[in-house]
Amino acid sequence: MRRGVTPGIKRTIAILGGTGDLGSGLAKLWLAAGHTVVVGSRSATKAQDFAKELGGNAQGYDNFNAAKAADIVVLSVPFSSHGTTITEIKAAVQGKIVVDAAVPLVPPKVSTVQLPTEGSAAQIAQRLLGDGVKVVSAFHNIGATKLRMGERADCDVLVFGNDKESREVVIALAGDVATRGVDGGVLANSAAAEALTSVLIGINRRYKVPGAGIRITGLPSDG
Repeated sequence: MRRGVTPGIKRTIAILGGTGDLGSGLAKLWLAAGHTVVVGSRSATKAQDFAKELGGNAQGYDNFNAAKAADIVVLSVPFSSHGTTITEIKAAVQGKIVVDAAVPLVPPKVSTVQLPTEGSAAQIAQRLLGDGVKVVSAFHNIGATKLRMGERADCDVLVFGNDKESREVVIALAGDVATRGVDGGVLANSAAAEALTSVLIGINRRYKVPGAGIRITGLPSDG
């Protein structure tokens, strides 16, 4: 069963880094599912141009104003700009859910696990944003190739967070873009999914596939 799915609830979702590979794919699928999507970028013009390409009710702003316009904010930015982006939007996301999809990849060895000393990118985000923000970690292990073509990814999405209700909101959103969302527990557990991204990058290279993913077996099937 896909936990947390409440039919009919439509969200306003800001995707910071929304013009990138993962962000643009998420935007397409969430628009198709009937959500309102706000594309965020360091360049408001770039965000607005991409929002026009997406069509529908998509909007485009700079990162701060995109975060301000939404009730759920997704961080889909490189780890190198993760801290800077968080600092930039902190005032705009208080009282909201922030979904952190950042992975601590360290070029050039991106297929080698190199977690930060703080434990995970998600834990860094929670520390920087403070207790007024409910950080949820998800979408690390989802290949962007199918998403960019407007197709749901054939994999499960692990979702982590210290607040159960916020996890369930994101689990429902994961079901719009992939096979299903799966509750992975508290935010500290995000380190496992963040590390797994480097493993999957290596698998993609060795087996010459575009988007290896994961499946959690033994769970009840969707009802």
